[in-house]
Amino acid sequence: MKHFLRVLTQFLVFLYCKCLWRGLKFVIRKVTGRCELQRICYNNKPGARRTLKIESSLRCSKHELLQSAISVHPDSVEKSIDDIMALKKINLDTNPQLGISLQACLLQIVGYRNLVVEVEKLRREPYDCENPAHEEMLMKLWKELRPDSPLSGRISKQWCEIGFQGNDPKTDFRGMGLLGLHNLLYFAEHDKATALQVLHDSLQPKHSKMSKAEWEKKKFDKAIGYSFAIVGINITDLAYSLLVSGALKTHLYNVAPEMPSLVHFQQTFCYLMQEFHRFWMEEDPCDIMEFNRVRTKFYKRVLKQLKNPDMALCPHFTASDLHLVNL
Repeated sequence: MKHFLRVLTQFLVFLYCKCLWRGLKFVIRKVTGRCELQRICYNNKPGARRTLKIESSLRCSKHELLQSAISVHPDSVEKSIDDIMALKKINLDTNPQLGISLQACLLQIVGYRNLVVEVEKLRREPYDCENPAHEEMLMKLWKELRPDSPLSGRISKQWCEIGFQGNDPKTDFRGMGLLGLHNLLYFAEHDKATALQVLHDSLQPKHSKMSKAEWEKKKFDKAIGYSFAIVGINITDLAYSLLVSGALKTHLYNVAPEMPSLVHFQQTFCYLMQEFHRFWMEEDPCDIMEFNRVRTKFYKRVLKQLKNPDMALCPHFTASDLHLVNL
């Protein structure tokens, strides 16, 4: 019986989408004199609320031209808009704002797709210690986070001071490739004060009664936070998951007037790093073994917030001032 009801429900949904909804759209167009794209643009403010609906409308269209519009090259967006206007028989002279609004939406849509490709490329590129550019980035990261402590050597226990697991950081970049290093360096360079504060906090004893001598003996096993660099790579994975799942569209469509870029993604990472640090201290876990539990809870919270189409990570960088806001 349950199987029959499930099949019946699926059939009714299919019937609604294929027949009734299209018929309803035809009636609404005749009554209002506007196509669905026009109604979306005129009834929704710029940002995620409008762009998400435009994207859904184009993807679900029966016309191949409209379906392909969400995957055109950025240089072809303007021509695609002209083709859409011609197909819908919309006069640009009497609807000048519509073309501008559609173009902004399409640039956001194709820009997001291109950003996913760019981020994926960085994630798949492994750290290569024979590559001078990779080594230079790693050395920059050390200098930004430990400006007063010269590194004794490329292979050194000092790397643990900024949160790597061993003597050679290259092994820690396996999961996220160069993307993890790019994000950590961006955080250290563009919001240095916050990065240094988070790093400092992560190295403090969990129990304030512990003396400095006792802390030195314990090294970094009882930090209130975690290993800074390792968590940065882990939060990179979290940001990456939000991006490829499409959950980050809400944020990026609200903060990027046109095409979302890698900088937008890196600023999002900076926000997530700072917010996770706060969340970790609020949760007050017993030790690092609770990291996965806290990370999962944090991820669900961010995911829930981003389900609101008016929600965005505050676009005003530096990250120290970032917080979720209702636009």
